[in-house]
Amino acid sequence: MFLTSLIVVLMSLTPPAAADIHAVGADVGEGPVVGRVSDGVASFKGLPYAAPPVGDLRWRPPQPAQRWTAPRDASRPGAICIQPPANGDNGVGPLPMSEDCLTLNVWTPVGREGPLPVMVWIHGGGLNNGSGTAALYDGTNLAKRGVVVVTLNYRLGRLGFFDHPALAAERAPGEPAANYGMMDVVAALRWVRDNAPAFGGDSGNVTIFGESAGGALVTRLMISPEARGLFHRAVVQSGLGRDEGTPLDAPRRDGGPSMRARGQALAAAHGATSADGLRAIPAEALLRPAPNFYGGDLLVRDGTYVSEDVEAVFAGGREAPVPLIIGTNSAEFWWMKPSDLTPYGAIDDAMTDEERAAFRRAYGGQDGYDQFVLSDLVFNEPARHLARLHARNGHPTYLYRFDVVSAAMPEPHAGATHASERQYVFDNLNASPWPTAEMDQRQADQMAGYWTTFASTGDPNGGMRQAWPEFGAEPDRLLEFTNEGPVVKAVPFAERLDLIEAYYARIR
Repeated sequence: MFLTSLIVVLMSLTPPAAADIHAVGADVGEGPVVGRVSDGVASFKGLPYAAPPVGDLRWRPPQPAQRWTAPRDASRPGAICIQPPANGDNGVGPLPMSEDCLTLNVWTPVGREGPLPVMVWIHGGGLNNGSGTAALYDGTNLAKRGVVVVTLNYRLGRLGFFDHPALAAERAPGEPAANYGMMDVVAALRWVRDNAPAFGGDSGNVTIFGESAGGALVTRLMISPEARGLFHRAVVQSGLGRDEGTPLDAPRRDGGPSMRARGQALAAAHGATSADGLRAIPAEALLRPAPNFYGGDLLVRDGTYVSEDVEAVFAGGREAPVPLIIGTNSAEFWWMKPSDLTPYGAIDDAMTDEERAAFRRAYGGQDGYDQFVLSDLVFNEPARHLARLHARNGHPTYLYRFDVVSAAMPEPHAGATHASERQYVFDNLNASPWPTAEMDQRQADQMAGYWTTFASTGDPNGGMRQAWPEFGAEPDRLLEFTNEGPVVKAVPFAERLDLIEAYYARIR
């Protein structure tokens, strides 16, 4: 018989044998849930943290989830949010796909004393795809290290980041707009605050960590008044930093149209003029034409959750005063050239002839420039810049560079490509897109160890691992993850990054 006060007190369970899979219960604010214990970790999947954003709730802030009284099965993940086909992306979970997708998943170790640190993962995918349900993000191996792991889904694409004059006309005064995917993440963090104790977690020790667009959301949570106090450490993996948000009803700094103007263009393509007409558009139809992440369709300055760009808030010392890990991979966008006709390719368009000549010299010629400059412009210099600002503002800061390259990786480049660190952070090499070896497992053990120690104490150092210098105490020194293990060194290619810093200072 299910006991709504907890069938089993999670933190006092005797660890089961690896093959022993059995039910376990917990009470959350909405009602009783039944998860599964396997390999010493209890998991609870598909837990609603908000009401389904369907019908009249499409393009509305997330609303509270409905309560239930009967035990709810939490053994399977929920649907992924509406998005384009995965095309082999291992950061996307299994179908089905639905607008009813605002769920999260929890992993917690059994047989340990609590309260435990909580780590909340925010997936990447350019705000267009991805989910917290991918096997890549299974929290079992992190939970074994003594943390509670939470992964979540949030609205994507134009269902998550969108505005239109007809929607603005129906909103109540003060109702937040356009940034619905970020609102979802904040709603999930509020759910974690309220429910972490049910899983042995400490609501007062929450770490948010995310990669790529998820990292960009982490930096926005760090500057958002709506998220203040909901987390206590932050990790940004390849999360931009110099990117520009799009205002609701004013042009962008680069001259691009506002969110509402973009919404009007999309609505016209679908023949919709009213709020009802917009909500009648089939969800999958909103995937075409594809919204552009870096080009301004999805990163929003909504005036409530995000009022300024990230760099400006950090420069003003107004970001969340929490310990921060921030870093990038050594060959993020190795396949993209600045001559490509994309928003990324336009970043260097404002260079003067003198600047361009200096850049070519610093990169050893045009070939080196083409291969590395976008990675530096988009990721490496912005990460160094935010690290410098956060450390200058008096907050513990740790900068890293990931350069682990599996011998089985088939891609023709020298370095770690964008997103390739994720399976090491989660210690889920079985979800890697290429075969792995003993060397890879050693690096996964190291990286997962740093991340979980940081979640526990706000300092990644501990045990027998290489000491990671705090950026304020040792300026411009980082920890580089290599195939041979972590190495402390000066920030690589500093002269290139200095040129980029000067370029951004001039154009802004």
